[in-house]
Amino acid sequence: MTSPTFLGRVGSVAGSTVSVRQAESVASGIAIIEGRSYRVAQVASFVRIPQGYHDLYGVISEVGAQATPETLVDARQRGESWMTVQLVGEIVETSFERGISQYPGINDEVHLVTEEDLGRIYGVGDEGQITIGRLAGAESIPVRIDLDRLVTRHSAVLGSTGSGKSTTIASLLRSICHSGGGKRCSSARILLLDIHGEYGDALKSAAQVFRVNPSDDEQPLHVPYWALDTLTLLDFLMGPMSETALTGVLDKIQVAKLAVAEGVAGVDVNALTINTPLPFSLRQLWADLVDPEYKTWADKERTSPALEEAGDAQSLKLPKYSPPGPGSALPDINQTNVLGIKRQLTQMRSRLLDRQYDFMLHPGEWEPDLAGKSQMDLPELLEAWFGHDKPITVLDLSGVPSQVLVRLIGGILNITYEAMFWGRNLPEGGRNRPELVVMEEAHRYLGRDADNPARDMVQRIVKEGRKFGVGAMIVSQRPSEIDETILSQCGTQFALRLSNNADQGKVKAALPDSLSGLVDTLPVLRTGEAIIMGEAARLPIRCRINLPPEGERPSSADPMVSAAWAKAKAKEDYERLAAAWRSQDPKWGQDNNTQENG
Repeated sequence: MTSPTFLGRVGSVAGSTVSVRQAESVASGIAIIEGRSYRVAQVASFVRIPQGYHDLYGVISEVGAQATPETLVDARQRGESWMTVQLVGEIVETSFERGISQYPGINDEVHLVTEEDLGRIYGVGDEGQITIGRLAGAESIPVRIDLDRLVTRHSAVLGSTGSGKSTTIASLLRSICHSGGGKRCSSARILLLDIHGEYGDALKSAAQVFRVNPSDDEQPLHVPYWALDTLTLLDFLMGPMSETALTGVLDKIQVAKLAVAEGVAGVDVNALTINTPLPFSLRQLWADLVDPEYKTWADKERTSPALEEAGDAQSLKLPKYSPPGPGSALPDINQTNVLGIKRQLTQMRSRLLDRQYDFMLHPGEWEPDLAGKSQMDLPELLEAWFGHDKPITVLDLSGVPSQVLVRLIGGILNITYEAMFWGRNLPEGGRNRPELVVMEEAHRYLGRDADNPARDMVQRIVKEGRKFGVGAMIVSQRPSEIDETILSQCGTQFALRLSNNADQGKVKAALPDSLSGLVDTLPVLRTGEAIIMGEAARLPIRCRINLPPEGERPSSADPMVSAAWAKAKAKEDYERLAAAWRSQDPKWGQDNNTQENG
């Protein structure tokens, strides 16, 4: 008696590609096996080829006339159809392995893969397996991925606008936090860089949210300038400088850090560098640098400054000196410690006075006084981001000016990586409590620009982070714009609907398996449906991602245009609209409206 899972027989074998002659008794459609429904002969569905004591597994990449072997195009029998299958792995005894040790023979039977088969492949109760969705071809079958490989081998979530990326991310993170061998991952640690402010409300129950303009249940986002790479910081503050001037500025920063280094745990004053994360005052640095640039002397011996009004470091007030006399007349121009950086210091003062950069240049309790002492130091910053009792940290960067976004992301990633790297063997470090960094809208800051601190830091994470407990998840709608080195290091890919040929080409080039037929289905995937392939998925799989509950989805859904335009026009208040813009807070109008109605 023919098995209900029987699909056909092997017609030809060429490397990992197998042509299967579909049996006449099998009609394309739905098969009911042990009460569960399966779609038959569908692209991206699985097949099993029994080989005696072990089974080979493959994925259907083509169905129909195009799948017919070339030698049979004119000679094939009427009523028969063909499938092209890409071999991907095998089960030997009880364990599934990627790759194959032998090839099928001509006329070997080919069977549909059932839930029982998938249970053997994925190991239903295996520690570290998390359920993220349902099999697209048989939605009664759960899809599981390997959490260890997802984090340590890095991953990418790729899809066009509207394909369901944000919802997929929210669902994945919730699955991670509430799964892992069937129990909640109570020590999970995930850092999400939220460029558009989509995830604060969606993940509120599982996340601590940090925001430039926080609501009542959010924390203020502070990224202390002294914890960032010093050269990147100076480039933002002062712009280009000569090598001599840069050396002079760095020397002053070194001296300022040495002044507060004594007695700080872990700091060796003899090995201190400009990038040692120690507080120093930018206001005092500006005052120390600006005074020699404007100073004049009232005497030829240059012992008495021609000072008319003293400057003030705290308020960034310029000192006022008598202008230099003509020729050799007094006052004399100062020539000591002059670096020729008046323009750069003017820019630095402008940055320090610009309130939109307060989260970084005036970071609350992390801002040092003029002597370099701050109420909060590096331990409090690390504990705020990584030590709270929720598994997810959302850094909402929607209020960050675009001029500083790339530098800031590079700085955040540097803080994260350095902390996990140097503390890797400690209970708080990366090996004992790994960190997954999720980077939304990655194409905005991971391009191939010549000078890109964010890209350089991510390259370091994807190349070395695995050993030190730092994993990366890249999220983008334009994979063709992301640096190739970074994308190639992502061992797992979640490919949602992609319609652009260049973007599809990037996914195809990075595939660990030669499954071109799967990539060809990318333009027709449904919203929230993904092809998952790579390290974390034991088999490449087409999956419908589980939707989060209605109130826990990211605020990224398209507006309902027809419904919105059909409604009666409500009372409008453009004063409130302007206030929301000025405050850089999209919740401003809602909060005030709630209070007024209350």
